[in-house]
Amino acid sequence: MYSHIYVGSYYQGAITDVKDIMQGEAYDCPQQPFGGGEDVTFTNAGNGVIYVCKKLSGKDYAVSTNTDLYYYDITTGKTQDLTPDRKGYDTQPMTSPKGIYIAWLSMERDGYEADKNNIYIGDLYGGKVWNITKDFTETIESFRWSNDASKIYFLAVKNGTEQLFEIPLPADFSQVKATDIKQITEGVFDIDALIDESNGFMIARKMDMNHAGEIVRINLQTREIFPLTQVNTIAYSGIRMSKIDMVWVKTTDNKPMLTWVIYPPDFDQTKKYPALLYCQGGPQGALSQFYSFRWNFQLMAANGYIVIAPCRRGVSGFGQEWEEQISGDWGGQAIKDYLSAFDSISKMSFIDRSHCGAVGASYGGYSVFMLAGKNEGRFKTFIAHCGTFDMKAWYASTEEVWFSNFDLGGPWWKNPQPKSYTESDAMNFIDKWNTPMMIITGEKDYRIPYTQSLEAYQICQLKGIKSRLLVFPDEGHWVLQPQDGLLWQREFFRWLKETL
Repeated sequence: MYSHIYVGSYYQGAITDVKDIMQGEAYDCPQQPFGGGEDVTFTNAGNGVIYVCKKLSGKDYAVSTNTDLYYYDITTGKTQDLTPDRKGYDTQPMTSPKGIYIAWLSMERDGYEADKNNIYIGDLYGGKVWNITKDFTETIESFRWSNDASKIYFLAVKNGTEQLFEIPLPADFSQVKATDIKQITEGVFDIDALIDESNGFMIARKMDMNHAGEIVRINLQTREIFPLTQVNTIAYSGIRMSKIDMVWVKTTDNKPMLTWVIYPPDFDQTKKYPALLYCQGGPQGALSQFYSFRWNFQLMAANGYIVIAPCRRGVSGFGQEWEEQISGDWGGQAIKDYLSAFDSISKMSFIDRSHCGAVGASYGGYSVFMLAGKNEGRFKTFIAHCGTFDMKAWYASTEEVWFSNFDLGGPWWKNPQPKSYTESDAMNFIDKWNTPMMIITGEKDYRIPYTQSLEAYQICQLKGIKSRLLVFPDEGHWVLQPQDGLLWQREFFRWLKETL
């Protein structure tokens, strides 16, 4: 079964002349598993469709991130590859309001899913292409044309938060410079979705660690932000919110690192509080002012814990070098970064250092397994969700072979063998495991198969370590169903109450 794009004629409520524009092709559009409506667009004249597809199969598909943009001419029924020379992800095509140009996001390297995303503009008829964000330091999350095609607005994470930026477009796109890019919004919040632009305003979505996303209107001149929806206001009226601090700490290699600190409601600095070190997944990606119904910092703080959330090596928003340093070195500097943040913040008088734990999912779950062997008595309990435990077994079973190829440095039989299988393999440090651990997984997880969690749990059991295993038969790498989410939270805090 493959997902295909269909086109048809629409008149007075009826759709006729339906055509599968990928007839007979064993490929998907939208892309699996995360693609959506952003993977396809009409040309403004309505005579063509531009769509994203990775037209590879078998091993070639498994090891590649090389999606291309394809143009389907509705009149002739012919398809053309618009980006045959672009080797990484090409995504989010969007034609300009005047229909002459197309813009899209593109990564440079095949196989590297966390490469820097740049905005490219291409001439639909002349074939010229311009990279208009090549000198901008951060990766682009999403973008849209202004209605008059004189600007492009985009979202990017910078120094810990996702914000709105503007690029004025000169007649010659090759003249766009990083100094021309303007940051429109600024604050301890995320702008994480662009909806529409009209009459000097941008309609977008705004959130922070205390508040789920709401629709706002941003004045593009004054930069004022006005709420348009207040769906959760009544619910919030009965909830005491957490204070959130941005704290900069020094790492072992003397680099400044942003660490979020989230405090319990009614925080009293004369009291002592248990603390949780939060380990971000990814390993690349942002640790920003996101709001999640699973990894919810406000809920953790409301249960009486101070949350320490470091933007360790690999986290985006601090330049590409910072983000790329984690590849091939999962168990190295990033683990040291966690401990640098924990050691710095936990010295504060209001943290009870004898009652601290570490929690995380995906790479964060892997981080918990590594910290269990390297924490030197800092932590009293651990919670690992869908974490990588056994590097060789994971490499041989994950669905994202391109990811393990790039981030581990290749397979373990490569000569010389990548250090990921020695220095960064959590199972090589189990001789030092001695701390209670809860392990959570989903049987439909193909990213990090649930057998990784079963291995870690069995090691705990054989070593006589207090441990608990929570398995969701109907969940994958995430917990998406509401009832499962409630169970997850209940068991998460139950474990912390028992062990911390």
